[in-house]
Amino acid sequence: MKHQSLLLGALALCGCTVGPNYKRPQVDLPPQFRGPQATGAGSAVSSAATASFGDEKWPNVFRDPELQKLIRTGLANNYDLRIAATRILQARAQVGLARSNQFPNVSGTGGYVTQRVPGFGFNYFELIASFSWDADFWGKYRRATEAARAQLVATQWNRREVIATMVANLATYYFGLRELDLEKQISQQTLASRSESLQLTQTLLNGGAGTLEDVRQSEQLVETAAAAIPDLERQITQTEDAISTLTGQNPGAVARGRELTEEPLPKTIPAGIPSRLLERRPDIQAAEQQLVAANANIGVARAQFFPDLSLTGTGGLGSRTLGGLFKGNPLVYTFEPGITQQIFNGGRLRANLRLSEAQEQQYLLTYRQAILQALQQVSDALTAFQKYREYREHEQALAAAAQDAARLSELRFRGGAASYLEVLTTETNYYTAEIGLARAQLSERLSLVQVYQALGGGWEE
Repeated sequence: MKHQSLLLGALALCGCTVGPNYKRPQVDLPPQFRGPQATGAGSAVSSAATASFGDEKWPNVFRDPELQKLIRTGLANNYDLRIAATRILQARAQVGLARSNQFPNVSGTGGYVTQRVPGFGFNYFELIASFSWDADFWGKYRRATEAARAQLVATQWNRREVIATMVANLATYYFGLRELDLEKQISQQTLASRSESLQLTQTLLNGGAGTLEDVRQSEQLVETAAAAIPDLERQITQTEDAISTLTGQNPGAVARGRELTEEPLPKTIPAGIPSRLLERRPDIQAAEQQLVAANANIGVARAQFFPDLSLTGTGGLGSRTLGGLFKGNPLVYTFEPGITQQIFNGGRLRANLRLSEAQEQQYLLTYRQAILQALQQVSDALTAFQKYREYREHEQALAAAAQDAARLSELRFRGGAASYLEVLTTETNYYTAEIGLARAQLSERLSLVQVYQALGGGWEE
C-alpha cells in the first residue's frame, strides 16, 4: 500500500486549479451622490461625513411602536421571506452536492456463493469494499464548489433584499394608512363644520335674512365633504388588507400608533460616500456573487479539456466458512489508476467554454448595471426628500393662509358684509389645502423611506 499512498499524496500536492481567479471589477464611482448637497442652511441632505443614513438599523428609523410590531410580525410570517429562507437551504444543499464530488466513493458488499454438483459441494463467503475517486487534478470540482458557495452567498443577500423591501413596503403602507386616517378626520371635521353652516343658512332663510341660493351652496359644501368619506374608508380597508398580507396574516384591522405628523423626521440625512453602496446594498452584493459563480464556472469548463485522473480499487476477504472470514485470511485487493482524455466530442467542450465566458460577461454587465441603478435611486431619493420637504413647507403656509381666509369670510358673512359664495370659495380652498398638506406630509415621509432603502438600509435590526 505504500506506493499507492505516495501516489495519492503526489496527486494532492501537484493538483492545480485552472481558470481565472475572481477579482472585483473596477467601477467608476462618483466622489459623492448627485442631489441637493449641504450648500445652504436649508438643505436636508449632507454628504460631508462618511457615515450613511443607510447604516442605521430600522428600529432607529421607524420609531412608531405599532409599525415596529408590524415589521417584527412580517419578519416572522412574511411568505416572501420564508420562501427566500428555503432558497438558502436549497443553495446550502447544492454546496454539499458539489463538494461531495471531491471525495472518494466507497461501497461495500457481502456475498455468499453455494454450488452443488454430483459428488461435490462448494460454499464461499466474501466481504468486498470498492472505491473510486476522480483526483480532480485540474480543480474541476473545486471550481464547481466555489461556484456553489457563491450562489449560496447570493441567496443570503437576496433574502436580505427581501427583508429590506418588506420593511420599506410596510412603512410605506403604514404611513399611507395614517395619511388616509388624517384625510378622513379632516373630512369628518369639515362635514361637521359645514353641517352647522347649512343649519345657519336655513335659519337665515326661514327668518327672511338669507336666500335659497345660500342654502343650496351650503348643501354643496356638505355633500362634497360627505362624499369623500366612503371612498377614504374603502382605501383604508384595502390598505389594511395589504398590510395584513405583508405580515402573513388574514385581512383584518391594523392597530394605529402615532399620528402621521408625530413620526419624527431627521433634520438632515447623511448620504455617505457612493463606495459604501457596494457593501451595503443587498442587490449589488447578490449581483457580485452571481459574477463570482460565473467566473468559477469558467474554470469548470476549462478543466474539462484536460485528462481525468481516476483511481479505482477493491479489497476484501474470502472464506469457505462464515466464521473463517476473520481468522487470518489474507487481504486481497486491486488498485487501478487511470487517465481518460476525450479525443472527439463534436466541439462540445469548446462551446461549453464559450457559453461560460458569455455568461460571465452577462453577470459582469448585470453587476455594473445594478451599481448604476443604485446611484440613480439614491440621487432621485435624496432630491425627492429635499424637494418634498420644501413642498410641504409651502403647503403648510398655504393651509394656514386658507384657514384664516375661511375664518374671515365666515365672519364677514355673519356680519352681512359678504355673500355666501365667498364663504363657499374660501371653505373649498381651505379643505383642498388641508388635504394637500396631509398628502405633502405623507410624500415627505415616503421619500425618507425611499432614501433609507436606496442607501442600503432596512435589513438589519
